Amino acid sequence: MIDTRELYAPTLLYVVGPPAVGKMTVAYEIAQRTGLKVFHNHLSIEPALRFFEFGSPPFVRTVSEFRSRIFTEVASSNLPGLIFTFVWAFDLPSDQAELEHYATPFRSRGGQVIYLELSASEEVRLERNKGELRLAEKPSKRDLEWSQRNLLELDRKYQLNSNGEFDERADYLRIDNTELSADTVALRTIEHFGLGWQISE
Repeated sequence: MIDTRELYAPTLLYVVGPPAVGKMTVAYEIAQRTGLKVFHNHLSIEPALRFFEFGSPPFVRTVSEFRSRIFTEVASSNLPGLIFTFVWAFDLPSDQAELEHYATPFRSRGGQVIYLELSASEEVRLERNKGELRLAEKPSKRDLEWSQRNLLELDRKYQLNSNGEFDERADYLRIDNTELSADTVALRTIEHFGLGWQISE
């Protein structure tokens, strides 16, 4: 078996955007075609919620330390890389600092760090908020009344899309997927960033 470390530096793909925009679904479609592993943000959130209140200091520490360990271990392994989904509040410098922190082990190995930003209308996202995969993977979202209210509150409180701020960057791709399938977005992303080399026959 070929050790991918001999051929490629690890790839870190951030899939960012507001709640229920389709980040996780797109991530799984990309993973199917590239071999990259999916680490959606609720894989760290849901276990911590069993013990600590969301946003509390022990919750934040637990989530941050778990995420950091996964990023470090994947970057130093023979895996081709990682896809991480994240609700990025662009008006919070701490969110950008967090993403840079997680990227450090990938950059230190000469890996590429790339960004896919998704946007969709609020109406479409409210519908996707009830999606089967979303509710299966994210138990805390199954309280639909709370989940819908939280989505709307986050939309009002934070800037959850870049509004074109990074469009000139080679490491950044922004797609409005209001009317696009996850499959279409995945293929467009793979082509844009040249991830086809990871597709196995």
